[in-house]
Amino acid sequence: MLDEPDGYRISLRTSLTRPLLIAGVPRTFAIMNATVAAAIAFGLQQPLIGIPLWAIVQGAGAYGSSRDPWFLDTWPRAMAKPSYFSA
Repeated sequence: MLDEPDGYRISLRTSLTRPLLIAGVPRTFAIMNATVAAAIAFGLQQPLIGIPLWAIVQGAGAYGSSRDPWFLDTWPRAMAKPSYFSA
């Protein structure tokens, strides 16, 4: 490490390495969730279904995002892998 030139290593903020979150979930997930909930609540005129559905899905997404900010990218890949251990 002593033979590296000055300025070779710099500190990196974690905000530059994490996805952009809206209401605790990734931006694309938040937009998709709000669009589906609005379509159910306003389009189908079922606000008693659309609003609680939005809240539940948003909460689940926020929980998953708090555990792993990249869960939307890694979860489909993990589900595509074959299961080698049968329980």
